[in-house]
Amino acid sequence: MYLSKESKSRFLELLAFACLTLLGSGHNSVHAFAPSSSSQTEVAKLMSNRQTKIFSSSMLNGPEIGFDKSCVMTKEEIAPIVTLKEGEPKEKMVNAWGFYCIFVSLLVNPIWSLAMFITNAVCESFEDLDTNRAFYDKTGKIWAKAWLSLTDSYPTISGDIERLKEDNDLGACLFVANHASWLDIPVLCTILDPVFKFIAKGELKSVPCIGQQLVGGKHIMIDREDRRSQLRTFKEGVGWLKSGMSLMAFPEGKRSDDGRLDEFKGGIFSMAVKAGVPIVPISISNTHAVMPANALFPVQKGKGLLHLHVHEPISVEGKKEDELAALVKEALLLKMPLDQHPLPKPEDENNTNSVDVEVKRDLQKA
Repeated sequence: MYLSKESKSRFLELLAFACLTLLGSGHNSVHAFAPSSSSQTEVAKLMSNRQTKIFSSSMLNGPEIGFDKSCVMTKEEIAPIVTLKEGEPKEKMVNAWGFYCIFVSLLVNPIWSLAMFITNAVCESFEDLDTNRAFYDKTGKIWAKAWLSLTDSYPTISGDIERLKEDNDLGACLFVANHASWLDIPVLCTILDPVFKFIAKGELKSVPCIGQQLVGGKHIMIDREDRRSQLRTFKEGVGWLKSGMSLMAFPEGKRSDDGRLDEFKGGIFSMAVKAGVPIVPISISNTHAVMPANALFPVQKGKGLLHLHVHEPISVEGKKEDELAALVKEALLLKMPLDQHPLPKPEDENNTNSVDVEVKRDLQKA
């Protein structure tokens, strides 16, 4: 079935209203979940010693991230109620706060899944309707904002905020971020308003709701053990970038076990070089403390802890992949807490050329 441009626009508006109603009685009520700067300030005064700072999104030069204080809780502080595979490498635990997060998930996830089902069914029935799945992906962004708000974990942002606005005319880019927790995905979805596509590992297809979002939203799925899948991912990624669609990738290729930045996998930055688009690093702070690798759900509130800093774009012109990797790593570490920095290797202990984060932070203030 063919729809005129005007009819398509009106139809999408109707569909948007229906699905937004499902996901929170309209966009305004969901948006209202986001804490205002004044409420953030009040909450900061009531934070425990562990949550000493609240990061204001209006601070364009970035917040004073707690470089010298870890927000990670000990197992005693977490006080798990249920522990699966205790003592094993894949141990998973849930504490009282985790059970509350389970309740929130049972409340909003079925609504999100239904919204995706309805949106997908309608779009499949009409030719050229939401071809890049922009509206389909919007349901996931609304879910992320609702879920993080209801779990008192809405992140704050700083840096190049203009690039995050949906109506910006800055063109496509390759967003890249450190990957320390499952929470990284919903946290990123709260700040990235422009339409974009994730580069995600294929195993996520089987995760309830998340897999439905990735597959239905035409995101790029990769199997790093399959050479053909890697080549297909590269071509698909370059194609999206050249068409004006931004991508979001984790250069580490997997979640860090301890929150520290891991070595980068090859190939990600080559997409940006091939398509001739800039790379925009995003530093994510403290998701590993809110939802560590050995937890099934968050173990503490994220408000005041979760923060994202959007760095200035890095031009790919005249640069090789290893040069770009070094620049991205330097940018990410500049706004990440020290307990997320890689531990020094024995051969690097006497390396005077290592990144001095404190000095660079002082230079930024000057």
